[in-house]
Amino acid sequence: MDHASGQQHPIGVYLKVWALLFVLSTMSYLVDYFHLQGLLRWGLIVAFMLMKASLIVAVFMHLRWERLALVYAILVPPLCVLVLVALMVLEGDYVFLTRSAFFGG
Repeated sequence: MDHASGQQHPIGVYLKVWALLFVLSTMSYLVDYFHLQGLLRWGLIVAFMLMKASLIVAVFMHLRWERLALVYAILVPPLCVLVLVALMVLEGDYVFLTRSAFFGG
């Protein structure tokens, strides 16, 4: 019984994270409200989305209180996939420019 009560987290943490998620969502909607365009718009939307996702994973999925090895086991593979996708995008641009130069365009 004592062991089970020691693993509960204070409700204040969840309320603070909920309030922070509300603020981040509001800021995300304000990006559209102020009609921001281009790279700034998508950069802000993706940044707010990643902040919200990291808060949810850290607090509501209890990853913050897990061992560091488990955190690395969960977070490192998606980061590696993102790095590989970024490399493929760069390579795709190079191939597109090379083919455009070779075949004309």
